[in-house]
Amino acid sequence: MDFNMKKLASDAGVFFTRAVQFTEEKFGQAEKTELDAHFENLLTRADSTKNWTEKILRQTEVLLQPNPSARVEEFLYEKLDRKVPSRVTNGELLAQYMIEAANDFGPSSPYGKTLIKVGETERRLGGVERDFIHSASINFLSPLRNFLEGDWRTISKERRILQNRRLDLDACKARLKKAKAAEAKAALWSDEVEKAEHELRLAQTEFDRQAEVTRLLLEGISSTHVNHLRCLHEFAEAQATYYAQCYQYMLDLQKQLGRLPGTFVGNAESTSPPPATASPTATAAGTGPAVPTIPVVPTVVGAPNSAPAVEALNPSDVKPPASGTRKARVLYDYDGSDSTELSLLSDEMITVYSLPGMDPDWLIGERGNKKGKVPVTYLELLS
Repeated sequence: MDFNMKKLASDAGVFFTRAVQFTEEKFGQAEKTELDAHFENLLTRADSTKNWTEKILRQTEVLLQPNPSARVEEFLYEKLDRKVPSRVTNGELLAQYMIEAANDFGPSSPYGKTLIKVGETERRLGGVERDFIHSASINFLSPLRNFLEGDWRTISKERRILQNRRLDLDACKARLKKAKAAEAKAALWSDEVEKAEHELRLAQTEFDRQAEVTRLLLEGISSTHVNHLRCLHEFAEAQATYYAQCYQYMLDLQKQLGRLPGTFVGNAESTSPPPATASPTATAAGTGPAVPTIPVVPTVVGAPNSAPAVEALNPSDVKPPASGTRKARVLYDYDGSDSTELSLLSDEMITVYSLPGMDPDWLIGERGNKKGKVPVTYLELLS
């Protein structure tokens, strides 16, 4: 009991001494040991890493789950170490409503058939969205969250200890200074000076040891950046794959709708490719600058003297232009829907080119003595 009381009294005394030292430093009444410039730079870099990681983490969570109530629910499940229940995506819910409406209106009617086709595509879009969210959560959000809840907490703890060690060191310096001043007045050697010097040596040793521990942790921020860089590449690749799949699903849907009798088909501009001009794989991997797609001349519906659509031509009768051909790597397997399309195998190399009036989503592909139309989204165009 006496030991515990003495320890509490000692801790209270240390806390009071640190508080006095800290207050006097703020008012400029006490000297403060300054850290070297390199150490200060490490502290600044660590704080910046923590702040930006928090912002990126929070905004990515909003991107993946815009519903704040759902985010709170997922946060609670995570803190309780329980599996988050599977949630229907908005696309999947829309698909359900469309298919139910089609059954109500009549699945054999033009409207019912179209609702079913669009609903099936929305279901596929919802599925790839779920896969993207799952991949981004594991490969991107989790490492950022682990840094904030693991490494950063350790760094913060050691920095607080270092701050206390510095306050103890400066308090010992102040006591030694006062003891020497009193000794000078008394003109004799004081035991207080010897005691103060001993305490100062101990405090300096503790401060130096803690400074080294903290320095090593702060220098580890470089490894954190390398890890986050790898995670960022994986996030970009997952997002590129997601958008590429969505784009291809919508192209397939447009083809299906065009074959349905009585289906309204929009103008040709509705199938123009998205603004991105590089293949998703090349962009996500960060292997180099974006590779521009082969320029094409769009078809203007109803324009006088417009070039005939390439779709109406037999690809075997088409001759490659004198210039403008390029090599392309096939990203996914593709089965041609008819004799005008060239079937593809993943990773094979083909020669591609475009012709005036050709749909910008397609190119003419050649492999050996075979020739046919190929979808742009299945290719990685090479320089």
